[in-house]
Amino acid sequence: MAGIFSTILRRDLLLACRHRGEIANPVIFFFIVVTLVPLGLTPEASRLAEIAPGILWVMALLASLLSVEGLFQSDYRDGTLEQLLITPQPLYLMVLAKVLAHWLITGLPLTLLAPILGMMLSLPKAGYLPLVFSLLMGTAVLSLIGAIGAGLTVALRKGGLLLSLIVMPLYMPVLIFGASTVQRAVDGFSVAGPLAVLGALLAFSLLVSPFATAGALRVSMHG
Repeated sequence: MAGIFSTILRRDLLLACRHRGEIANPVIFFFIVVTLVPLGLTPEASRLAEIAPGILWVMALLASLLSVEGLFQSDYRDGTLEQLLITPQPLYLMVLAKVLAHWLITGLPLTLLAPILGMMLSLPKAGYLPLVFSLLMGTAVLSLIGAIGAGLTVALRKGGLLLSLIVMPLYMPVLIFGASTVQRAVDGFSVAGPLAVLGALLAFSLLVSPFATAGALRVSMHG
């Protein structure tokens, strides 16, 4: 099982490296939108500091949503997904490997870029570490939840809108507690509570999402 997990993980990372433009799209989107916020709203540091936690988290969520549609699309088009479904190996393990690859390609770069964009939005220093920790866990949850929607819509030609409708309500708790973590740190309060909730969401998603996504893929391919 460990062998098939590592094989799929390496394969997806290698394919991502061959299509660097697709990797860069969410990061570029994140960077451009956050850069435009001071131009569209106000360049005043005090005003930007007030909205920075929410803006950063909303943009990270949308950037993750932008990339999750293609999680299984290339495998569906070239027939790899059908082969994965008929192999004797547990499908949930293969799904978990693909989700991990997606997070390494999108969620981790967004997390590492966030402090730099926080500086551009005049985010107070107290918010940087909570921002990074909340995004580390939150983007992983977004990838796991998004995989379920991607599995349900993989066989649809234009499933992007349906995917958004499916996963967006499930994204809301992650957004609320992620932004709350940063805001509470900026306001001088303890961040243990919202971080604990994000950790619980991550643990629950790790337990449920691979099995739900595997079921969604079977329904989409054979339904």
